Amino acid sequence: MQKSACCGHHSLPEDYVPKHHRTVDEEYDHFLISPEQLSLDKACGLVRTDAAGAISTFEGTTRDTFNGKRVVRLEYEAYETMAKKEWHKIVGEAREKYHILGTVMHHRVGEVSVGQTSVIIAVSSAHRADAINAVHFLIDSLKARLPVWKKELLDDGSDTWKENEHVDMAVHDSTQA
Repeated sequence: MQKSACCGHHSLPEDYVPKHHRTVDEEYDHFLISPEQLSLDKACGLVRTDAAGAISTFEGTTRDTFNGKRVVRLEYEAYETMAKKEWHKIVGEAREKYHILGTVMHHRVGEVSVGQTSVIIAVSSAHRADAINAVHFLIDSLKARLPVWKKELLDDGSDTWKENEHVDMAVHDSTQA
């Protein structure tokens, strides 16, 4: 039986698609909360591996309007220690549902101007369906569960703190690998 390398440290049969790294491993699962601008290229580089046939991403940006009002900027705050702990739980759940190799969650805090990136999710996997479905699951889980708060500042001088949005996670029940 011919073997193939998986992430350079496992030897597996060629026809075997593992539920890779069932537990969160910071070598493959990258978490960052930062006031600095985020880079989609850097996020993709963190999950890129020769075993990956797919890298899927989500990049959330600050839009210029919300409910017909002009947005000037967003301001984010996070409880980073709790966010990291919850993110690890979420990634563990994703690893149980999908055959994924690596994950990235990078989120801005502080001021984020219109057009700038607020959040990046990246996932690598051997096959596209796992990467695409895992990204969808991860961003929905982030929006529903992470202690990250957003304040919208509008051009009329008003501002509004946004609660974590309700997400129907049942949509992910039928997308298991």
